Amino acid sequence: MAAKWGEITGKEISSAINGRQISGSPDEFVKGLSTDSRKMTPGHIFLALKGQRYDGHNFLTNAINAGAMGVIVESDATLPKKILDNNLVVINVSSTLKALGDLASWWRRQWGGKVIAITGSNGKSTTKEMAASILSRKANTMKSPGNFNNLIGLPLTILMLQEHHKLAVLEMGMNMTGEIARLTQIADPDIGLITNVESAHLEGLGNLNGVMRAKGELLRMMSKASTAILNGDDKVYKQLAPTFQGKVITFGLGKRNKVRAEGIKKVGDRAQAFNIYINGKRIPVRINYPGLHNVLNALSGAAIAFCLSISNELIAQGLGSFSPLKGRFHFIDLKSGIRIIDDTYNANLSSLRAALQTIKGLIGKKQGLVIGLGEMMELGKESPKYHFDAGRLVADMGARYLVVMGEHGRNVIEGACQGGMDREQTYIATTHAEMSDSIKAHVRKGDVIFMKGSRKLALDKVVESVSEYFGLSKG
Repeated sequence: MAAKWGEITGKEISSAINGRQISGSPDEFVKGLSTDSRKMTPGHIFLALKGQRYDGHNFLTNAINAGAMGVIVESDATLPKKILDNNLVVINVSSTLKALGDLASWWRRQWGGKVIAITGSNGKSTTKEMAASILSRKANTMKSPGNFNNLIGLPLTILMLQEHHKLAVLEMGMNMTGEIARLTQIADPDIGLITNVESAHLEGLGNLNGVMRAKGELLRMMSKASTAILNGDDKVYKQLAPTFQGKVITFGLGKRNKVRAEGIKKVGDRAQAFNIYINGKRIPVRINYPGLHNVLNALSGAAIAFCLSISNELIAQGLGSFSPLKGRFHFIDLKSGIRIIDDTYNANLSSLRAALQTIKGLIGKKQGLVIGLGEMMELGKESPKYHFDAGRLVADMGARYLVVMGEHGRNVIEGACQGGMDREQTYIATTHAEMSDSIKAHVRKGDVIFMKGSRKLALDKVVESVSEYFGLSKG
């Protein structure tokens, strides 16, 4: 039977997280859990997380003043007098981060639905959204909100699951070895999907083999009774597949894949139509998203639906109604025929290459291309090389102007110039305002502005500024 907030006690929580309750009634009901004292709801228990730049234990008094019925703290924490004087629930644990994961793991096992876990170097969020769009047509589906894909976000998502939810689509991110293994242990997925393996997060993983091993933790930790879905066209597929002892389903463009696509055609500049084949049966599909990489994301979603015995009709409906996410190749039409393609949510070399290949098929011969690139984070010692290569990709596109921001911006410029761009066509910005002003000064009527960078650079601020300057098109 599913656990339910308001019906579970401090004693049950303490048992689930292997904690020790040192204060308060063990039989007091807990209405919910919060890790942010600023968003505390009366009757919830406050879990004090610790990080490199913050410590939730510094906000215990704030949480109590906001109505917390108790706290979960690390054993060496100093408790405010107000907690002890009021005999509030206090549960001691060795690590609050581990306790959060353990509680989510217990919660997931009380809940009777199916969990779908999605990881990979690119396409996780889009695949998650596409899959949820399909699955929600068959059953009540919970999906990870935003980027709740780490050791904090994923457990918090699971703790939102209620009895009426039948399916959960969970995104799993990582930047170091062991994270996917822990997330898999917590989520206990019935279906696990790896979109692809590319050179991302190299700072913590070293090289492509390190990325493959880290993503492959999903397969090594899943139950043999689960189903793995893998990209059959991916260069590491043959190394990944044998690491899982259960059933494996493949997707891709190759004819050997269980779920594949054929007959891909552009529909205008924002959509494409194609046929999905599953077990030889054809499903005509249209998605409102350009690019071959989004065909693969759609195949991933269809493969998940197939594993859950969802009809071909619902697969087509779910994919057809999916709308692009903000910051992920999102079109913004401005006055004077100017268009921004906002791909600022994240960046690595492979996703940049896929985006530029898509743009090449969209841009007209008379349209100019202005590109704003931000740092590609977490690439470690390979960072100069990959940023140089990014510059070469920009030059190959025939971009009229390139503005960059970030520590390795100079490497991007060098790559672009060696690829044939004039240095006067490039600029290194140090602030969002500089980047915005540079773009505004070089954009002409009818141009396409492509913006991409790692999330930490917040290039969406530049997109906002440029959009406000030129004004949204009324067409």
